[in-house]
Order: sequence, then structure tokens, then C-alpha cells
Amino acid sequence: MNNSMHYKIFFSVASLFLSVLSTKAQEVLTVEDAVKIALENNFEIKIASNDLKIDQQNLSLANAGILPNLSANVTNNNSVLDTKQTQLDGTERELDNARNLNLTYGVALNWTVFDGMRMFARHNQLKELEKLGDAELKLTILTKISDVITTYYDIVQQQQQLVALDTTIIISNVRITTATNRYKIGKASKLEVLNAEVDLNTDTTAFLRQKELYANTKILLNQILARDPNIDFKVIEEVQIDENLLLPDLMILAEKQNPQLQAQVINKRIAELELKQIKGDRYPIVNISSGYNFTRSEASLGFITQSSGRGFVYGINATMNIFNGGLQNRNERIAKLQIENSQILIDQQKLALETQLSTAYQTYMTNLQLSKLEAKNEEIAKQNMDITFEKFRIGTITTTTLEFRTAQINYINAKVRNSNAQFQAKISEIALKELAGNLTFQ
Repeated sequence: MNNSMHYKIFFSVASLFLSVLSTKAQEVLTVEDAVKIALENNFEIKIASNDLKIDQQNLSLANAGILPNLSANVTNNNSVLDTKQTQLDGTERELDNARNLNLTYGVALNWTVFDGMRMFARHNQLKELEKLGDAELKLTILTKISDVITTYYDIVQQQQQLVALDTTIIISNVRITTATNRYKIGKASKLEVLNAEVDLNTDTTAFLRQKELYANTKILLNQILARDPNIDFKVIEEVQIDENLLLPDLMILAEKQNPQLQAQVINKRIAELELKQIKGDRYPIVNISSGYNFTRSEASLGFITQSSGRGFVYGINATMNIFNGGLQNRNERIAKLQIENSQILIDQQKLALETQLSTAYQTYMTNLQLSKLEAKNEEIAKQNMDITFEKFRIGTITTTTLEFRTAQINYINAKVRNSNAQFQAKISEIALKELAGNLTFQ
């Protein structure tokens, strides 16, 4: 068996062995599983979810002031006094330690039946605040999903580069074996063997650095998933890129689904409802009250020593602001300016969104072209590596082993650039879908 065949078999068997060993030792984490874990565990998502639940709890007729208020009350006042009274006829009566009791208890109902429609505007505002909380939760989820998918495919890239560097170590080992054999039969100098050993050490150093980066990126993903940083796992080996994204479709989706734009639209509705509430101060406030009370009083000295009563009480109260120093007009002007600002923010957000989508789409298209170019470049570098190795094996590289090392480095660099290009194309895809509010798990 010639050295070329030995090189190819050794490379294939070693790669297969490393792949099988790694798969058995580590659980393969898919991007779908990573996203599901993040949705369940991520702290920021939990907080945003609880904030939405708070908004949902706040949405009630009672919180808007529409429902009446029913309360129970008890009042019990007692006194012990040295009392002296002068009657109409001039006679005087005195009693030391005279005891007095006043007891009142019952139920009372108070209800604002009209307040210039502010209560209904407030209820609608609570509905919009719930929608705002939902939009903020969607934004948090979208951001975290983007972080998970980006970090996941960064690990895929790191894993691919780790395999590439592992490949160069295999090639360097074969090179040392070949150089040693050539040295033993007198076809090469000791310098050739030493150069091969130095290059192997260089490749090993790069491999260890990449291994460290790979491990640290996995720890980062575990942090985003809010789980034990030391959980080990393996990711998929290939990056699948959606090459069918169209800018007009993304623009339409973004206008409908982008959470930041939705939040600005909701904020404008909230500002409009705030103006309605302020305008309600121009109208009277009408309250009705009713209740059932029991009263009892006792006195040790006086014409009446004991009295009691029970029954219904009711009444109506109306108040209206006539003049408050022009504060009403000022408040309304400020509320109108807030609405105007809200519309400006919507326009600003739309323009920023269109700009981000347009620039991100240009980057996406460029990265797609680069990914295809680098894939072809890797194939060419691989062919060059195979030809150069064969020349090295049969000894036709007569200058030094520089040509072989150059071909080796070019091949590894091509693999790394291809991996980077695939990752950047995927990142561009993720950014576009995130802006459109349509980020999927792939």
C-alpha cells in the first residue's frame, strides 16, 4: 500500500473514529431543543411573562373604577368623664365617672355612576397596556430565540473549525511519518523532519486554542438556556441556510409583526386614551351612596340615657370643576403633544425598520454569494492539497517542504473561511427574520 493510500485511509478512519466517539460521549442538541429549553428556562423570558400576567391582572372593571365599592364599618367610641350639667331652670346635676357609649356599624355602598367617561377610557387603556405587555414579551422571546440560534450556529462553526484543525494535525502526522521514512532511506534531510515536527506543534497549539473557544461558546449557550454551564453536548454538523428570503415579503411581515413597531402603535393608542381621561375632568362626577346602619348611644347623665336606630341610608353627590387656574387646558395640550410624539416615534421606527431590513438584506445577499464562493474554494484547495501531497510523497518537491506546508495551510484556511462564510450567511438570515418578527427554529 503506497503512502498516498495510507494518508487517505488514515484520514478517513481517524475522522470517523472521532465522530463516533464524540457522538457516544455527548448528547446531540438540536436547535429546536435549544429554543424550547430557552423558552422554559430563560430568566428574562420568565420576567417578561410575569410582567404580562401583572398587566392581565390589572385589566378589570374594578381597577378601571367602573364597579361600586361595598364596605363594612364598625365604630365604637366610649368615654368615662366627671360630668356637670346646668339645666334650663338653673338646677345643676353632677356625676363622677359618667360612662358614655356611641356605637355604629353597618354596610356602605359607594358608586361613581358618571365621571365624564373616564372610567371607560381607563378600562380601554388597561386593555392596551395588556397588549403592550404582550408585545414586550414577544420582543423578549424573539431576542432570546435570536441569541440562542446565533450562539448555536456559532458553536456549529466552532465545531467545524475544530474538525478542520484536527484534520491538519492528521495531515501533519502523516507528513512527519513520510519525512521520517524519506530521511531513513536517505531521500530527505533531518531538517525536513524537524520542520514537520515544528509545524505539527504549531497545528496542535491552534487546535487547543480552538478547543478552548469551542468549550467556552458551549458554556455561553448553557447560560442563555439558564441551565448548568457544565452540561456537555454536541451540535449538528451542517448549517442549513434559507436562500429564498425576499425583501418585499420581509417588509410586509415587519410592518405587521415587528414587536418594536407594534409597541409604538400601542403607545399611541394609550396616549389617545390618556387624552380622553383628561377631557373627562370637564364633566361632573356623580356618586351615589347607600347603606344599612345600626346606631346605639348610652349616657349616664342627661335627658336621654339611651337611644338606638337602624335602617337604610342613601344619598347622591355631584361635583364639577369650574376653574382650576387653567390647568385643564394645559393638561389637554400636553396630552395632545404626547399623541403627536407617539406618531413621530411610529414614523421613526418604520423608517429605522425599513433601513435595517434593506441593509441587512444586502448583507444577506452578499453572504450567500460568499458562502457559495468559499465552498468552491475549499474544493479547489482540497484538490491542490491532494496533488501536493502526492508530489511530496514521490519526492518531486525538491526545493523544501514549503510548498507542501503552503498547500496544507491554504486548505485549512479555505475550510475555516468556508465555515465562517456559512455562519455569516446564517447570521444574516437570522437578523432578517428577527426584524420581520418571523424567526423560526431552523
